[in-house]
Amino acid sequence: MRPLKVFVDQASLRHNFAIVKQLAPKSKIMSVVKANGYGHGLINVAQGLSESDGFAVLNLNEAIDLREHGFEQDILLLEGAFESYEISIAAKMRFNLVVHNLHQLQMIEKLKLNHPIDIHFKINTGMNRLGFNPKEAKDILKSMKKTSYFKTITLMTHFATADEPRGVDWQFDVFNDIANDFDFSRSVANSASIINFKNTHLDWVRPGIMLYGASPIVGRKSSALNLKPAMYLKSKIIALQNLSKDDSVGYGETFKAKNDMRIAVVACGYADGYPRHAPSGTPVYVEGKKTSTVGRVSMDMLYIDVTNIPHASISSDVELWGEHIPVDDVAEKAGTVGYELLCAMSASKRVPIEIIHG
Repeated sequence: MRPLKVFVDQASLRHNFAIVKQLAPKSKIMSVVKANGYGHGLINVAQGLSESDGFAVLNLNEAIDLREHGFEQDILLLEGAFESYEISIAAKMRFNLVVHNLHQLQMIEKLKLNHPIDIHFKINTGMNRLGFNPKEAKDILKSMKKTSYFKTITLMTHFATADEPRGVDWQFDVFNDIANDFDFSRSVANSASIINFKNTHLDWVRPGIMLYGASPIVGRKSSALNLKPAMYLKSKIIALQNLSKDDSVGYGETFKAKNDMRIAVVACGYADGYPRHAPSGTPVYVEGKKTSTVGRVSMDMLYIDVTNIPHASISSDVELWGEHIPVDDVAEKAGTVGYELLCAMSASKRVPIEIIHG
């Protein structure tokens, strides 16, 4: 069997959840588990985060999967309903729906639900992605209060620059101008704002990437935030090659040896979710030492420098990210973010997941 595997550590998930709880002790926690639990496996993650007050997912199938596995917490569909039949199912199965436009509201009103539904009313405070225009939001909310189709209403928005110097005040002020006219619950804080802005914690917080042990803030290491990686991507050396000076390795001759070198071939490539654009020098961990990749990542293989690791041999374990190599370090080298690399593990569907129960 091909040696590449993803290991998911549920103890790390619980540890990171506890960090959120320490930071926001008075808030309920809506753990974001969309994208198949950020590539870690939806049910694996939900089990590790079982103390959550709620789970946020993207689509109806994910929500149903959680219910069928016995999770009774609030389950929020982050983009709401796409078709009217989804609203009926959501009401029956007690899912919360984000409502971010008039079309979604009209679908709910036309159905005349027998089961009132829990709504998260999304306000566009400046990210300009989803949400009601702030100038219209108050009047819409006042009209919603008069109907019997909504069991509860939670006000929400999403911050665009919680991890950047501009901060959140420019959006938070817009949100509060609306929210202060109502007595609805409030939900605004993502991972970065949970860490950076205590005043945004409110009734609910919505941690995502920090639950999985990656940093939501560029320039701040996950270890400095006391977060532990929940995913380890590991493989093995499957071949060794000796290069002479000026020899190349991989497609395109993008890497040429400056001196004699010993190169290991590792069973992992871009078809497995490893970034093809990761350059030479991307960190890896072999036989207790850090080293780096060389050459262009292939579909099924990549290459690492083991010149100074004499014990490296065929079948030696290789950590591509996890305990010793933060996923953020790989992402930074590849010009992307940890989110993408973690989620890519789910998208590839080639890499088996093994759960570490702790």
